[in-house]
Amino acid sequence: MILNDRHVYVIADDREPKSEVIKSLLGMKNVTVKVKRLPIGDYLIDNRLVFERKTLNDFALSIIDGRLFTQAIRLTTSNYRGILILEGTGKNLQEIGVRREALQGALITVSLILRIPVLRSINSSETAKLITYAARQIKSVAKGTLYRHGYQPKDKRKRQIFILQGLPGVGRERAKRLLDTFGSIEAVITADSEELQSVDGIGKNIAERIKWTVSEQIQPYGISDEWLI
Repeated sequence: MILNDRHVYVIADDREPKSEVIKSLLGMKNVTVKVKRLPIGDYLIDNRLVFERKTLNDFALSIIDGRLFTQAIRLTTSNYRGILILEGTGKNLQEIGVRREALQGALITVSLILRIPVLRSINSSETAKLITYAARQIKSVAKGTLYRHGYQPKDKRKRQIFILQGLPGVGRERAKRLLDTFGSIEAVITADSEELQSVDGIGKNIAERIKWTVSEQIQPYGISDEWLI
């Protein structure tokens, strides 16, 4: 069986009913699409991969209003492999005017700290192709089992500690104390510097480095197109 003949089953979130991605998926051979409410992400593929799709404008706005990190944490702590697709070109960001450093910082947090792969597409048609191609690639190499590179704890608490260890200056013991104090990764990330410093072993320097890494305080600024193409 060649790669394109592998059937792909897609559940699209019902909050994306007018999405051009769904229209593109429906027009593809060997792709079955159902529309229903998903608890996380926009597209669940073969009950394995969950894609969060964001246009570049929405990506920038989600940094400003805090949605990005909440959504990213839910992706990385779910039972599926979470993937972020950024759709569009840098020209789409001109009206939003978010600093280049802020966008890059968010991408570093998502990809390196939370370990969520980030894929780029130019438009909705390419997004649909990426989704199905990724699903077929996984099927061709995984043979029924999806593996993540590196250590991946199965226990929820261990997974949360593992993720928190990716924050600057936070080792295993500090990650445990942060989780015990705040109860969730989301609460840690949304805590202010003073609240973080209330945890034993988290001084002002580490607290400020954590807040800088996941900062949502964005200053409007012009951005060039090159780095996002």
